[in-house]
Amino acid sequence: MQNDKTKLPKFNMHTVNATTCILIALIFVFANLFNHVYSQNSVQTIVIDAGHGGKDPGCHGKFSKEKHVCLSMALKLGALIKEKYPNIKVIYTRDKDVFVELAERANIANKAKADLFICIHANAASPAAYGTETYVLGLHRTDAQQKVASRENSIIKLENDGGAQYKNFNLSADAIIAKRLQLSVFLDHAILFAQFIQREFKKLGRHDRGVKQAGFVVLYRTTMPSVLIETGFLTNSKEESFIGKEPGQDKMARAMFDAFVKYKNKIEGTDSDVSDTKEEITEKPIEKNVVSNNSDFVEKVNEEVNKNSGLIFRVQIISSTKDLPKNSDRFKNEKEIHKYFQNGLYKYCAGNFTNDLESAKKYKVKMREIGFKGAFVVAFLDGERIGIEKAINLVEK
Repeated sequence: MQNDKTKLPKFNMHTVNATTCILIALIFVFANLFNHVYSQNSVQTIVIDAGHGGKDPGCHGKFSKEKHVCLSMALKLGALIKEKYPNIKVIYTRDKDVFVELAERANIANKAKADLFICIHANAASPAAYGTETYVLGLHRTDAQQKVASRENSIIKLENDGGAQYKNFNLSADAIIAKRLQLSVFLDHAILFAQFIQREFKKLGRHDRGVKQAGFVVLYRTTMPSVLIETGFLTNSKEESFIGKEPGQDKMARAMFDAFVKYKNKIEGTDSDVSDTKEEITEKPIEKNVVSNNSDFVEKVNEEVNKNSGLIFRVQIISSTKDLPKNSDRFKNEKEIHKYFQNGLYKYCAGNFTNDLESAKKYKVKMREIGFKGAFVVAFLDGERIGIEKAINLVEK
């Protein structure tokens, strides 16, 4: 984060003009089409963006520079992910002290078709300011949030063309709202990840400044769930002593990694200790005839379609790369187990509630109490997996 100020388009919740209604109507149509096509049920590629670099030092404290702090955390985070998930592709926008333009950072993520974009920064303000905050794309609600975005966006002054490529770049309230609608499914996931990040930081004893939104250029240009993490204030001597030194950077990287694990497990529906921050992320319907009953674990298409006709709610408890036997200890003696196959994973559900979401929610609580900490409600329509929001709408009709 740069300490100097750059004039960028200012916006707030009260500057939305009448054309927003038209934009919302148009974007809503395309967003629905887009979201129907997109479904992120697995995390296979991650782009980690260490803020600043090279001729852009970012902000600084008494002994540390933001560009070095960010790079250290980024590399440590990537190493942890690679170690635990060797099949996940980890891409760095920079892995050394070099300058990378904002647009290029987003381009790297977009070209890689990344499933998640993690932008790591350090903050600067008065010596009294402290704490961590994680941003997603949106309208700033306070002047402080606008200043954070303005300082991070100020890197454009150091680019070779002096920021000419952003001359017609629109960060008005209308444009931000339109972009959020267009990428609404990405934002749901970004907010989910941001919540996990802040919770893990809080476990470290860091002050939680919350999940916030503002108009960051790099977030605006990415087309996947994206967050910008402010890991602390280098202008605060106590915080600099923590994030400016390797032991603190190790702990911060570990916290971000733990948040990533929880996010990944939540998205993929794996059995893990994940709290219910959002009832369920809408997912793309899977192909028909992949739901089966655990009584014989054999795909009997015609029989199963009839057996699973109508709107049914279940509680997903386990995901596995292997097809588990019906007597697997992982089911904890649950008798009514159903499975479906999606994106290379066998996913297992307990319970069977026809048009009864409330009973499914109660059953979810029961499943968590007996050890399925990551259990969540899923819905099927005529044997086909549908998003929970669509299912709720069907129940309410």
